[in-house]
Amino acid sequence: MNNNKISQQFHALFGIFMVVFYLGVGIFVLFFANKVFIIEGEYKAILVIMGITFLLYGSYRIYATYKQIVEAFFSKGKDQE
Repeated sequence: MNNNKISQQFHALFGIFMVVFYLGVGIFVLFFANKVFIIEGEYKAILVIMGITFLLYGSYRIYATYKQIVEAFFSKGKDQE
């Protein structure tokens, strides 16, 4: 196993952490930010836009991270064929 394969695996695992982060921030901003911070008026619309953006990007990262995990852990590299 060479350094490139280890690096790919590390980035795949880091991608899982980032997916959880983006989805967590999106859920927090959409549902709990009003309760934690005092937010009034037009700023609520900004929270909804930000929350949906985080959730959509987190959903995209799920797909991209899945592809990265399959490539890093379950496929044979060029040097292993």
